[in-house]
Amino acid sequence: MGRYTVIVTGASGSAYGMRAVEQLLVGGHEVTLLMTDAGREVTAFELGFDLPLEDPVDELLRFLEITGTVSLRVACCHDLFDPLASGSHPSDGTLVAPASMGFCAAVAAGTSTNLPERVADVTLKERRPLVMVVRETPLSLIHLRNLTTLAESGASIIPACPAFYHRPVTIDDQVNYVVGKALDVLGVEHGLLKRWGE
Repeated sequence: MGRYTVIVTGASGSAYGMRAVEQLLVGGHEVTLLMTDAGREVTAFELGFDLPLEDPVDELLRFLEITGTVSLRVACCHDLFDPLASGSHPSDGTLVAPASMGFCAAVAAGTSTNLPERVADVTLKERRPLVMVVRETPLSLIHLRNLTTLAESGASIIPACPAFYHRPVTIDDQVNYVVGKALDVLGVEHGLLKRWGE
């Protein structure tokens, strides 16, 4: 099984990151969750889940309704001494869901002021898969140029744009579609979406 990092930033759409963590864990993968400060706040606002500083793993598993033995770790946004900050730490890829335009700008500029930005930077420099589920509309020219820089550097850009050919009924259907597309790019098997022609 794989070893993945999921980063949740302060853009709207924290459900994408939580669904990705859930699916990776259910699939037997090792997952490290990173939330920016704004990502924690938006997740609490949108989903009603306030990631605690004490025992975050137990609380997150309860929120995701996952039981049994899984490999989940929650890393601190400001701990630049975390193993994830080094390219020598093994990883099969990083998924940023949602990716705010501020986060994209920082990664495109290579500034790395916190652990999530550093992880994305390391993922690019080590030429590992970096999937950015970007969430903003409309996009300014600055946004587009930053996204182009990221794509030219090896990142995969997945706009949070759900399709309708699978005839979604619920918000979960829409979330599953976007997360399924992101997991496809990472090469992770899942059953989140109905594919065209099925």
